[in-house]
Parts: sequence; C-alpha cells; structure tokens
Amino acid sequence: MISVNKNAFPVVQDMVRNAEILGIKVHILKNGATVIDCGVMENGCYEAGLQFLKVSAGGLIEPSIILQPIADQLFSFVHLTVRHPIIACLGSQKAGWVIKRNNYFAMGSGPARALALKPKGTYKAIHYQDASDIAIIALEAETLPDVDICEYIAEKCDVKPSNLYALVAPTRSIVGSIQISGRIVTMVMHKLENMGYDTTNIFNAAGRSPVAPVKRTFEQAMGVTNDCNIYYGSVILFTKLYSDEFSTITSDNSKMYGYPFYELFRKANFDFVNIDTSLGFSPAELTVNDRTTGKSYHFGRLNDEILLKSFHATYEQV
Repeated sequence: MISVNKNAFPVVQDMVRNAEILGIKVHILKNGATVIDCGVMENGCYEAGLQFLKVSAGGLIEPSIILQPIADQLFSFVHLTVRHPIIACLGSQKAGWVIKRNNYFAMGSGPARALALKPKGTYKAIHYQDASDIAIIALEAETLPDVDICEYIAEKCDVKPSNLYALVAPTRSIVGSIQISGRIVTMVMHKLENMGYDTTNIFNAAGRSPVAPVKRTFEQAMGVTNDCNIYYGSVILFTKLYSDEFSTITSDNSKMYGYPFYELFRKANFDFVNIDTSLGFSPAELTVNDRTTGKSYHFGRLNDEILLKSFHATYEQV
C-alpha cells in the first residue's frame, strides 16, 4: 500500500535543504517539530509552491508552471497530472481537517490526514489508511503553529512531535495561490464524493488553473483564488463508470455564476456557509473519458471576462 507520508517526505527534505533558495524558512520548535514557513513571514516562490503542492498530495502529482494567455494577457498556470487520484486527492490533498485550538485556525490538508483519519468517512469510503512514523501536514493559515498546536496534531497522528513536519502558507501568498489552483482536480473528486459517486472508478486525472495574483487581504485573496478555479479551471478525468452527475459539476450550473467571488463573499458576510457550493468548489470546465464505452464528454466553459475583472480589482472602494 502506498504511504502518502513516506512518499512525500523526500520532497519535504528537499525543501528543508534548499529553504534559502526557495524563499522559505525552517523553524525547529522546542518539542522537535519542524515548521516550514512558506509565506507567512517569508516570500516563497513558484518552486516552493510546486513543492508545497506535491507534498499536499502525498507526492502523487506532477505539477508545473506554464505561461499561457487569457484573452490577450499572459499569466502563469499550474498544470498537474495525478497518479492514484483517489489517494492523492481524497486521501491526502483534500482540506478535510479543520484545526481550531487556542485561538489558532487552519485548514489542514496533506498526508497527515491519512494518519489522523480526518474525516473518517472519507477513508472508509476509499478504503485507505496510512501507516507511518512521520506525519506531514499542509496548513492554510495566517500564522505559524506553536508547540501546543504541533503536539495536538502529532497526537492525533500518533507520531512523536519530533516526527511532525508542518508546511504553512497563507491564502495571500504566492505559495497559497499555487496550492489553491493546484486543488482543481481534488475539488472535482470531493464533489463526486459528496454526490455519492463511487470515486474508486476514477483511475487517472489531470488539471490546470491560473495562478492568482497576491492580494492585500485574506478576503480578497479568497476571492481571486476561488475565481481561478471557478472561471478558468479545467479538469480531465478518466473513469470506468460514467454518470450523468458529471454534467452538474461545473460552476456554470450555479445560480451565483457570473460574479467575482469576492463580491459574493462580501455579500455573504465573508461566511462560506452562505455561498452556493455548486459555485465555490467547482471547476470552469470538465472533460470525462469513459473507458468502458470509449466516449468523451465535455461540460462547462471558460470565462476570461470575469477572471480578468477579478485579477485587476483592487477593491479600494469597498
């Protein structure tokens, strides 16, 4: 059985060795836990974002940065191919662990989830659990975790704190932008999971999404990073069982479609509960290849007008 923690560990070791080159910083806490700042106090870089992304998926994706035009303007895109998408996406990269403790808040993803079984229902459905004495967690957070938070995570993973590695990037950072765009395939897998589709039928996947510009505030960053996937994110799935549910996954199925996410987020009092999930966690387009019949299906569309509006917005008037 593939161990997502052991598989991702060489990438973490590379990040530690090349921290200065990558624009990140390694902190060893008093309990021995390793915290890698990928954007809280450090700048990070494209390569740091790609390595963060690979770690979060248990080393089972191959990401790259490619320059492509949107309308007549050139932007960077994350492209990724996914091996073992059930394990990579649902078993590792899915942001399935909400960490709230002592005023600390983070969305937790990455290999450590497969040790702590966060959430248990996902691992029961995909028949996967990791076994490793090393735990690696990827945190989307505005601050770095302290000794107490790291001990809490290590305890849930049943590892020594000295064997815990926590990668941290806020949403409003270049690494944050890359890792959110790099979730494009996982978003689709998560939606299929929620629909009750048997995700074990998905045996290969690929995706791409633009890298969002870094904004001034968390709320603005949440808006533009979501817009990358909602209005210009593309996913290709290879399956052994086609379902009509695939046609409902793309963002243009939502009644909220057509507005920059920040505007919707602000009207919702910056509470995701008030956002239509058929928009907020959906790709712009989806292509499905059914191996059983040999047929290919395409749903959704790219929307450069809304995306460019989001990219260039400053929201100084808000």
